[in-house]
Amino acid sequence: MQSLARGIAVIRAFDAEHAELSLSEAARRAGIPAAAARRFLRTLEALGYVRSDGRLFSLTPRVLELGFSYLSALTLPEAMQAHLERLSREVHESVSAAVLSGGEIVYIARVPTRRIMTVGITIGTTFPAHATSMGRVLLAALPEEELSAVLSQHPPTPLTERTIVDREALLRELARVREQGWAIVDGELEAGLRSVAVPVRDRAERVAAAFNVSTSATRDSVERLRTHHLPLALETARAIEEELRLL
Repeated sequence: MQSLARGIAVIRAFDAEHAELSLSEAARRAGIPAAAARRFLRTLEALGYVRSDGRLFSLTPRVLELGFSYLSALTLPEAMQAHLERLSREVHESVSAAVLSGGEIVYIARVPTRRIMTVGITIGTTFPAHATSMGRVLLAALPEEELSAVLSQHPPTPLTERTIVDREALLRELARVREQGWAIVDGELEAGLRSVAVPVRDRAERVAAAFNVSTSATRDSVERLRTHHLPLALETARAIEEELRLL
């Protein structure tokens, strides 16, 4: 189990900002000794998931196979995509969908319009749930004991000066999100980034995913998110849920 965990940690050491890593960088980002990182990188290279020029390592497209089985069995992205595209055209902003994985959100669908973050977002991109609007919606839907466990295992960390990191303050915010049924986050993940998110419920009325409309502080006010983008997002969520009931 430890070997599996370390191997996954090595794969996750690579991201949009770290597409190429030296052995020492990979070891540091994965939190494992250099000798162990070398073994895992060489194994992944032999399996075709990593390539190397002799000094730097990078992932190959074959790593997509690791997530394909999950995505191919997941009806949500397929059911949501057309609705998200329609919403994006209506609001003229990027729209994304995500699910919760531990203390992170994982993107499962996206309709980009213009780049508003310093990092690129693709299917499979992860962000800390506590600092994102989709994460707040998904965390708020968890049972109390499960939420407590997630926050204990993944304590909130500051990403900007606005990020809520106090546990009690975050719990109060999640209670508000749970009651109102949506979340707005303003500059907590990245300065100048604003988004509004709503949940998507499955046929059993469980929150299965969330999607958001993201914009920048220079284009849209928080009030516009609340009065214009939110009603359209809620309408879109209802349409997606109606489609899910037919699947």
